[in-house]
Amino acid sequence: MSSILIQGGTVVNADRAFQADVLTQDGKIVAVGENLTAPAGATVVDAGGQYVMPGGIDPHTHMQLPFMGTTTMDNFYTGTAAGLAGGNTTIIDFVIPNPQQPILEAYNTWRGWAEKSASDYSFHVAITWWDETVRRDMGTLVQQEGVNSFKHFMAYKNAIMCDDETLVNSFKRCLELGAMPTVHAENGELVYLLQKQVAEMGIMGPEGHPLSRPPMVEGEAANRAIAIADVLNVPIYVVHVSCIEAAEAIARARARGQRVYGEVLAGHLVIDDSVYRHPDFATAAAHVMSPPFRPKGNQEFLWRGLQSGNLHTTATDHCTFCAAQKAAGKDDFSKIPNGCGGVEERLAVIWDAGVNTGRLTPSEFVAITSANTAKLFNIYPQKGSVSVGADADLVVWDPSGTKTLSAKTQHSKGDFNIFEGRTVKGIPSHTVSQGALVFVQGDLRAVQGKGRYIKRAPFSANFAAAKLRAETLAPTAVVR
Repeated sequence: MSSILIQGGTVVNADRAFQADVLTQDGKIVAVGENLTAPAGATVVDAGGQYVMPGGIDPHTHMQLPFMGTTTMDNFYTGTAAGLAGGNTTIIDFVIPNPQQPILEAYNTWRGWAEKSASDYSFHVAITWWDETVRRDMGTLVQQEGVNSFKHFMAYKNAIMCDDETLVNSFKRCLELGAMPTVHAENGELVYLLQKQVAEMGIMGPEGHPLSRPPMVEGEAANRAIAIADVLNVPIYVVHVSCIEAAEAIARARARGQRVYGEVLAGHLVIDDSVYRHPDFATAAAHVMSPPFRPKGNQEFLWRGLQSGNLHTTATDHCTFCAAQKAAGKDDFSKIPNGCGGVEERLAVIWDAGVNTGRLTPSEFVAITSANTAKLFNIYPQKGSVSVGADADLVVWDPSGTKTLSAKTQHSKGDFNIFEGRTVKGIPSHTVSQGALVFVQGDLRAVQGKGRYIKRAPFSANFAAAKLRAETLAPTAVVR
């Protein structure tokens, strides 16, 4: 494998920024320092006036997802290739078993689909039902397959929704195994009821979607999941936090000293709920995702959460359905497949709306787009760090480069871009994945099947201590 020397840039890690060259060899970073010399045959990249950062890690994508009677447009190759074009070098996708389906069977299916990935990838595994076989297979996934996080949908009644019994059993098993429980926090019973009520009012278009999933529906579920995790003394990660109510629930718990972590989608930071009232059905339906886009006032609260450290990661929930697929809900908003794209645009949108406005420093940008995810899911500093020994997954970032985002120029196979027409300042000039240049000044060089499955070790020592503490405190918790 050839070497790459990135010269003259400013290295930006989550803790600091400094002038240095970066040398990669055989897929690893082998030197970081000033005035490095290129070995014979090395490719030299001039990063003068640019930043050299760890490649983005998107902790929430859905490639090739079968959902609501159809399958997303992007498979693992096209989706990860689009990610590389945007400076994203790793995804964590989701295995979602059908109710009663063995979770190992579903995992093996997703592993097969993902073999075509162009970038590195890993998996969260959803727990959609419960019995002793699920408990057993969770152990196999953690101990043999390198899965250290399990997803719980508190929404989608009569499909993949977890009841409280399943949450309790699975959270407890996560604690035993040293795995992180994650939750999609929406009260599925309330959504089911409100969907019926909105329909009874004669509201059947996309504007009914946010009405059936108001912020308190998310806030209630976040509070409930956090409370269950608190009782069981297990950390918890809340995905796609979209509103003040859920963000406040996380902040309150963290103020009490509870280990709660929050993820924000790039779209929720810059797009508001007015999109659902667009007169064109296709445009409004293209924005249907859950949780929905919120009234504008929620955006600043989410930014403050990222600034304060109460929210930790940024993602996309990349889940692309085309106009023909969305048209399944033409006469009933509850039948519109939920999902939007964004894996290619995430870094540029957050840089432009975050760093360029003074909301974030470049190091804070690296933390919320890469390093924090690597730390929370136990792949740091292999990922998320420009340091000797780390994977050579890098993005050379041109802070003065501009681009107008559009479905016409995106690499995703979706036919809509939720950031359509937005001009961003700050874009990748080069992306390096596994020590190879895969994106160079607009030229995408993604290779199908080049991506590797990344195993993530359990948090054994930390979780064992928490479990012991919980067992020690348990007898005194009952007051008679």
